[in-house]
Amino acid sequence: MQKILIGEIIGTTILVTGGVGTAVLMGEGLGGYGFIALAFGLSLLCAAYLTGHLSGCHVNPAVTIAMLVSKKVSPVQAVWYWGSQIIGAFLGAGILFFIASGLDGFDASTGFGSNSFSTDTFKPGGYDITSVIVGELVFTFLFVLVVMGTTRKKFPAAAGPVAAGLMLTLVHLIMIPVSGTSVNPARSLAPAVFAGGEYLTQVWVFIVFPLVGGALAGLVHQLAFNDDEVEAES
Repeated sequence: MQKILIGEIIGTTILVTGGVGTAVLMGEGLGGYGFIALAFGLSLLCAAYLTGHLSGCHVNPAVTIAMLVSKKVSPVQAVWYWGSQIIGAFLGAGILFFIASGLDGFDASTGFGSNSFSTDTFKPGGYDITSVIVGELVFTFLFVLVVMGTTRKKFPAAAGPVAAGLMLTLVHLIMIPVSGTSVNPARSLAPAVFAGGEYLTQVWVFIVFPLVGGALAGLVHQLAFNDDEVEAES
């Protein structure tokens, strides 16, 4: 359990400081979408190479629930993963908040890299809740399915972080204009707490539907591959 705690805290901190940090410190304008997407992909790739041997580098509750559904982690292990991911996300967001606070005029309530959807009075991206729900569910499902596929015995272990990082980059390129891209409840929760307001009241969408997408990916993966083709988590 100690390795899970250390690996997931470090890995999730890297993901949040690298991905969300790029959005917060560089800005979220249209010209920056590609760089933000790349930052998330590179952050996951680096975190996986650093902490993969410790915890498998889930760094995402949606990945962990997929592993739980496919019986690759136990319920007790899943709780450790989720707790560690949340700690890492808040640690990363706290570091970013401290750095960003050094800029005159900084205001976390303007977003702080949070996810959101359009309402009658709040229109950050213009896409309504239905579009966001479908997008987050589908692209979490696809992303987690790719991650699960890298756990097969026949898949080259060294290539796993590359596949996951590239898929996360692709998902962000598609979904940043829609919701800011979550596909990761821990990544969404921590910035929303710092931003507050509408961002915090909407964060439930970015917790529930990525988890649903992850669970579906775990189920599909379990049905699609024989047990002897899947390398179980220790």
